[in-house]
Amino acid sequence: MSLRIEGNFSSLHSRLNHNSVLCILVWTIMQSCVFWFAMKRVYDRIFEEHLKNHRQMAFVAGPRQVGKTTTCRAQGDVYFNWDAASDQRSIIAGQEKVAQVAGLEALVEKPPVLVFDELHKYPHWKQFLKGFFDLYEDDCRIIVTGSSKLDVFRRGGDSLMGRYFLFRMHPFSVAELVTTAIPGEDVLRRPSALDDEAWDALWRHGGYPEPMIAGSEQFTRRWRRLRHEQVFKEDVRDLTRIQDVALVEVMGRLLEERSSEQLIISNLARDTGVAPNTAKTWINGLCSLHVGFLVKPWYRNVSKSLRKEPKWFQRDWSGISDPGQRTDTFIACHLQKAVEGWTDLGLGTFELFYLRDKMKREVDFLVVRDDQPWFLVEAKLAETSLSPHLSYFQQQTGASHAFQVVIERDYVGKSCFSLQRPTVVPARTFLSQLL
Repeated sequence: MSLRIEGNFSSLHSRLNHNSVLCILVWTIMQSCVFWFAMKRVYDRIFEEHLKNHRQMAFVAGPRQVGKTTTCRAQGDVYFNWDAASDQRSIIAGQEKVAQVAGLEALVEKPPVLVFDELHKYPHWKQFLKGFFDLYEDDCRIIVTGSSKLDVFRRGGDSLMGRYFLFRMHPFSVAELVTTAIPGEDVLRRPSALDDEAWDALWRHGGYPEPMIAGSEQFTRRWRRLRHEQVFKEDVRDLTRIQDVALVEVMGRLLEERSSEQLIISNLARDTGVAPNTAKTWINGLCSLHVGFLVKPWYRNVSKSLRKEPKWFQRDWSGISDPGQRTDTFIACHLQKAVEGWTDLGLGTFELFYLRDKMKREVDFLVVRDDQPWFLVEAKLAETSLSPHLSYFQQQTGASHAFQVVIERDYVGKSCFSLQRPTVVPARTFLSQLL
């Protein structure tokens, strides 16, 4: 496991003579090992499978620093980056120039894979891709990545309809750390144990590759601060129409403090000092930048249920100090990755909701599969007394399974989904069966 390697060679390096050849050699080899392990992800397998079996372009969207560029470059034979002046000139020159640079005019055994990074910054990127794909779809395979708003930009028109599949990339999860196999039609994985060191790193440092692998509190804090500045001072300015960047940053801080809570727009607007409509627009913008996501209430077949207020969840739980909020956010991010990933793989249509009624009965999450309630999840840090709300809402919704997922509970090597009654289950077991 890469996390163990990282922890061990950091201490080894401090004891070695920094001027010795041995130190340099050991340091270089171990750094390479960490890099290799870190880059082996489930998305490597997913993109390999897509490029092998489908002609459509792969659109890869996801949060900043989640590993999109690194993972996609590993799949590519030819790489174009809009931020590189020479690549920019080739793209502006037109489809034929790009084909020439990529060597598409030569006879090859199999079509090369072209990666276009940061292409969304080109004002005419859609027209370029449409023309390029129509001309050269039989001569190459194409990955488009780099923008955390790629999945939003694509909705602006249907000029690319039928020419791409969208893949939404997420940080590491428990399931991805134990296996990179692509799930099959049954969706669920067999339970697998994750070692203590990897579990601790994921819980403490979040699922983004760099801080999780580094395993250092100092590094994580510095990384988190830098990423915050990049998102709120660069991405908000460059990728949205929001003008008041300073106030959006204030809202971002408030939302981080309120992760897993119901989002009352009027209260958030008042605390930020803006109008409710403005606050709503800004929240949608932050969702499009993958700062966080909203989970709406499920109300079908649930009497006296809430119908309006969604819950907000941060994508990065490492900065959440409250243990209860971190627990809820940790579980929510795993579930969001699963429902989006399963949907993107064509295994069905999956959605994430929560349940609450006017009697203040509540269950944290409901996963819906092909428009039918599938399983309920109540997230707990240590509480093992089964919540009565699970049984109540399972009867109301008709969901097949109901779990109380507990963080501080040891792994059990039995499938959670073998039982249909409300059950207390370890988070390590349950999360290993997702994506």
